[in-house]
Amino acid sequence: MGEQPGLDVAVCLARVRERDEDAARALVEHLYPLVIKIVRAHLPRRLDEEDLAQEIFMKVFANAAQYRGEVPFEHWVSRVAVSTCLDRLRAQKRRPEWRWADLSEREAEVLDAVLHSEQEPHPSHAADAGELVGKLMQTLSPEDQLVIRLLDLEEHSVAEIAAHTGWSQTLVKVRAFRARRKLRKQLEQLEKQKRHE
Repeated sequence: MGEQPGLDVAVCLARVRERDEDAARALVEHLYPLVIKIVRAHLPRRLDEEDLAQEIFMKVFANAAQYRGEVPFEHWVSRVAVSTCLDRLRAQKRRPEWRWADLSEREAEVLDAVLHSEQEPHPSHAADAGELVGKLMQTLSPEDQLVIRLLDLEEHSVAEIAAHTGWSQTLVKVRAFRARRKLRKQLEQLEKQKRHE
């Protein structure tokens, strides 16, 4: 979709406000290169750029009446595009809370075995245990995920982690302690939910 040369944005926008679909299509074609460039620069993980561009255009048209002409229309659209992208990025940064119902049947079995026995899960459940650990790790901050992965999953020493991250050994130990406590709390919440189902 290339930019349309000589498009009178003010006239086109007035026609869009009167629900002229041809004018809306012309405006999308005119603004598409600008919007897609912003989307590509700020695209959140696992999101389709066309879906996000479409969301931006829906916001532009839904709020077109708020445009007062104080800045060029393209600047106003850029602000809408950037704020939409940032909202989506912030939404992705929120760490999920997992519920018992979110677990697959096998993950629930693995978690049940871990919570109610001192034994390690059966080797046949290794993949399910890995998926479960991955889900629970998502509830931690990136720094907490890193320390747990390096210390508990990859079995690096505290000194190695300190050298790798630039954190003091005390900070590595404190961060690991707090991260494990958060994971334990997550497990306890899952256990409570299971009892209430």
